[in-house]
Amino acid sequence: MEARHKKVLQQNRTNLVTSLDPSDVYDGLLARGIFTQDMIDEIKSSGTRRAQARQLVKDLETRGSRAFPAFLDCLRETGQASLAELLESGGPVSILVSPRVQPTVIPLPVPGNPENNRNGKNHDGADASPKLVPLKPTTLPLDVLPSPSPDRDRPRPPRQRRDSVQSYKMDASPCGICLIINNVEFDASSNLKERKGSDVDCDKLEKRFQSLNFHVVVKRNLKCKQIKHELSSLAKMDHSVYDCCVVVILSHGTEASHNRFPGAVHGVDGPSVPVQIITNYLNGQNCSSLQSKPKLFFIQACGGDQRDIGFEVSPDEVQPTPGGIDDQTDAIPLSSSSDSLSFSDEIDARASLPTPSDILVSYSTFPGYVSWRDTFAGSWYVETLDRVLEENAVTDDLVTMLMVVNNEVSQISAKGLYKQMPGSFNFLRKLLYFQASKT
Repeated sequence: MEARHKKVLQQNRTNLVTSLDPSDVYDGLLARGIFTQDMIDEIKSSGTRRAQARQLVKDLETRGSRAFPAFLDCLRETGQASLAELLESGGPVSILVSPRVQPTVIPLPVPGNPENNRNGKNHDGADASPKLVPLKPTTLPLDVLPSPSPDRDRPRPPRQRRDSVQSYKMDASPCGICLIINNVEFDASSNLKERKGSDVDCDKLEKRFQSLNFHVVVKRNLKCKQIKHELSSLAKMDHSVYDCCVVVILSHGTEASHNRFPGAVHGVDGPSVPVQIITNYLNGQNCSSLQSKPKLFFIQACGGDQRDIGFEVSPDEVQPTPGGIDDQTDAIPLSSSSDSLSFSDEIDARASLPTPSDILVSYSTFPGYVSWRDTFAGSWYVETLDRVLEENAVTDDLVTMLMVVNNEVSQISAKGLYKQMPGSFNFLRKLLYFQASKT
């Protein structure tokens, strides 16, 4: 859909939710090929008329350039021409529903007995001017009382676990495979230091994803080719009975040439595997049993060798948190061409595929910058991610939780000076809620 049409729908969403009867336009949108029957069934499952209208408008924005004019035609055909005219005019946002007019209460005079108030006096000589008595509203019978708003008073249904327009299906047991690659001890020839504290990260995430009902597989100290082998083996598995797949990589990292996902992670022998090749193993073309299912990658590694000293802000804007006294980085200088993995060395790792869908890559740091790790407590990123998942997975979706992680890590300082900013490349199409039980 064109950006200007999306903007019109967004500006008038309140009008549409208030006034649109979606049941009238379903057949027209189906006949014009804008929605499929499955999509219409999903919208109907949203609940009330208002909820269906809200979801229809959101989904309409994703349905291509024909969707907006087709929607206007459907509105006119079903007697909702006023809505069509509003949208076609380009975006007035005044509410179509007439405002409620509050009745004005006018006091009525109540005259006294005419025999007793001649000459403006009562029989006792008091002033007999008419008294103003305000009207009191009468109690309406029950059958004419206004009915409560169905959207406001209807109990909220529990969060849907099945696959829907709004969220991924995440109710398989186990939910999926979680592969953790934990590189700690590096060959002397690699010139890479031991990653003390990484075992702490690994233990935390192993327990965390087990609690989220994943089958967790941990591999330690893998060389570059072994990393590729484990990813290739994971891609060749049958994931048909699972709803999701997770890959966690804890290693040294560096910059690398890329056209999608930045960065690369090192094997313990030194050479690196670009993140974009790591994701390619599990995309919909190379792993058919994970098609349309979320594939999550968590990368605790440096994105380069730059150290971020941040910028000064008001003390009211952040709550600074000191890092550990033994903070280290996971960086080495920018990799040379000899360190980079050839894009064409394996059929499972070709880089000429379209940008994959249903993939999220969460990085511990901004591309080009170092990632900090306490040698005793583990990395800032993993420690924060583990705690946020523990506290919020019951109620929040993954992207929301990652924003919390970003915010909290950004307020930590190493040696009272250096900062770190995590971030994500998000190609998920729906909300993702982990399986989590209240403790």
